[in-house]
Amino acid sequence: MDTITVIYLIYIFIGFYFLFLFILIYIQNKKYLYYYPKPKRDYSLSIVIPCYNEGATIEKTVKSVLDSGYKNLKKVIVVDDCSKDNSYKIIKELEKKYPKVLAVQTPKNTGCAAGSKNYGAKFVDTELIGFSDGDSFIEKGSIDKLVGFFNDEKMGSVTCSVLVANRDKFIERVQSVEYKVIKFSRKLLEFIDSIYVTPGPLGVFRKSAFDKIGGFDEKNLTEDIEITWHLQAEGYKVRMALLSRAYTVAPSTIKDWVKQRNRWNIGGLQTSIKYGRDWFRKGMLGKFILPFFVFSWVIGLFGLTVLAYRILKVLIFRLFSTTYSIQTQTSLIRFEDISLMPNILIFFGLVMFFLSMWFTLLSLFHMKDENRKGENFFVLSFYMVFYVMIYPIILISSFYKFLKGHRKW
Repeated sequence: MDTITVIYLIYIFIGFYFLFLFILIYIQNKKYLYYYPKPKRDYSLSIVIPCYNEGATIEKTVKSVLDSGYKNLKKVIVVDDCSKDNSYKIIKELEKKYPKVLAVQTPKNTGCAAGSKNYGAKFVDTELIGFSDGDSFIEKGSIDKLVGFFNDEKMGSVTCSVLVANRDKFIERVQSVEYKVIKFSRKLLEFIDSIYVTPGPLGVFRKSAFDKIGGFDEKNLTEDIEITWHLQAEGYKVRMALLSRAYTVAPSTIKDWVKQRNRWNIGGLQTSIKYGRDWFRKGMLGKFILPFFVFSWVIGLFGLTVLAYRILKVLIFRLFSTTYSIQTQTSLIRFEDISLMPNILIFFGLVMFFLSMWFTLLSLFHMKDENRKGENFFVLSFYMVFYVMIYPIILISSFYKFLKGHRKW
């Protein structure tokens, strides 16, 4: 057995392990997927919205928060990070129109969402503090589905399902499928205390816990991942309400998509290194979340390496076979070269593919999104076959940028 085959088998084993883990968690907990506790009292809440050049969407974002229906929403603090467009003018007009809206501007551009969020948090004196991105829109009733989790005194943060708002272009539709699979998987991870991120479109935190850990890390490109890990390292719980929804504007061009994914990957690397000391410590953070992150990268990189090796091997073999056959005037294919015996590696690969397809369809079903725009056979096939193969290439790019010291949004 050659080295590449061994690597491929290890890759298959890790892939099957995580896939079957998710399937088993689903089987054991499917009746709790949509559960969210009713709040024992009306927790006071303020929402902070960071804004940088969001003139096209910020008004809709603010209105979605105000119309969310949570009756004890005290303030909506919109923080302009010295935008170059008319964002600050728009939020000042909203401040005049709506009594709950407070428009503030950072003294200077912080260069990151974390800076704006931390600045806005200074104006919050409620029990709970929430955050929503300036290009995201909250579905009515979504906040109510989150606050009940804070009946538990050890609850640090609660997140929602993030769905794609724009689904006209092909790349947007593929991302819509991806987001649903990710959110469904994240809900399953809740059942083993392993939610690894509280995404920007909507997350609610216990203010005392937020203050205790010092807010968001302004040096991290994925502050929403880092703060979630930090909370868990301090012993706080993180939960998710699957039926609580926020819609975000996904990248509509390949260039913007690559830029976003590089930021996600680099931020993930920053966070993994920062908490690397917690391997097999700090509860599920060290026992599962960290290994899960690292093995996900390993699967992506090794999968691409093995695929590239096998493709090159076949191409080189065909090149030399063709040259030899032309020179010697022999047949390119001989009967004894044809094998009808099944290849166990191909078999494992096909089993994993079809199980992954089933899990993808299961995710789409359980997200209960009435808007199924673009979820056709072609989009699903592209997502399963090509999209997941492209991502490891982006991961290599991210590693390169990280090693070169790239730390900008």
